[in-house]
Amino acid sequence: MKVAIFGAGAIGGMMGVKLASAGADLSVVARGPHLAAMQANGLTLVEGETRTTIHPRATANAAELGPQDYVIVTLKAHSLPSAAPDIAKMMGPHTALITAINGVPYWYFHGLEGPHRNRPVESVDPGGTLWSILPPSQAIGCVVYPAAEVTEPGVITHGYGDRFSLGEPDGTRSERVEALSKLLIASGLKAPIRPRIRDEIWVKLWGNLCFNPVSALTGATLATITGRPDLRALCKSMMIEAQAVAESLGVRFAVSVEKRIDGAAEVGEHKTSMLQDLERGRPMEIDALLGAVVELGAITGHPMPICESVLALVRQRAREAGCYE
Repeated sequence: MKVAIFGAGAIGGMMGVKLASAGADLSVVARGPHLAAMQANGLTLVEGETRTTIHPRATANAAELGPQDYVIVTLKAHSLPSAAPDIAKMMGPHTALITAINGVPYWYFHGLEGPHRNRPVESVDPGGTLWSILPPSQAIGCVVYPAAEVTEPGVITHGYGDRFSLGEPDGTRSERVEALSKLLIASGLKAPIRPRIRDEIWVKLWGNLCFNPVSALTGATLATITGRPDLRALCKSMMIEAQAVAESLGVRFAVSVEKRIDGAAEVGEHKTSMLQDLERGRPMEIDALLGAVVELGAITGHPMPICESVLALVRQRAREAGCYE
């Protein structure tokens, strides 16, 4: 099975080592010192005292790899539009595209029954460019739970988590998603197939849409945000606004707002990815995590005054730091 990982950083690199160890014909697309290290010394995954090194085809030029059976994209959402033409060079008519990306996916309304069926989400897909370059009919949803880090070029350290939930946008249990799930399971990962993948996307997004921007605005960890009554109340209000939007689109939440917040509290003194990006001067995932949710609120006619206010503030904070265009 030919598998290419586009953006083989922390999560992509972890998946790559696992998949190659399970027998996948693996290629990775990366850049910079990380790519150079993989080309010279292979890709290493560190899990506790265990180090596993593979030697995949590694390149910055996706066109060299040709059509794949599966292309797994592990970029941040804001990087996807510029990368799409290169990703398309690995896409044949039967290639499955796995979007292992946080936030509202560009294919969100593909095949979704209702008045918004097949509508692009402008916040993550301006002008529907992704929709046209990467046909949503080839996409498989993926919700990522593990935490990993590039600790040095060519070396990934796996922190915790081993689940990658999969789901076809139309809810079917297709041959392609079955085969991918089996491959991931053979590699030692959990890969449940969800008939309602959007429900799971929203449960993760529910926390990300509030904890990430609030942390970027305050510099606070998850422990502080969930432990201080005022910050906790702010996040809860944002989540309630978002829940109304999601439920109007048919989403079912299997947990309560309070339980979702308590789950984040258990992570402890953790800086969110958005705060880490701000501190390191990197582009922030504002639009996929909150901008798109506010857009869905406007589409469905649900006022979101608190989410809109936090969105305006975090966008300006990011602009001042040079982390948002």
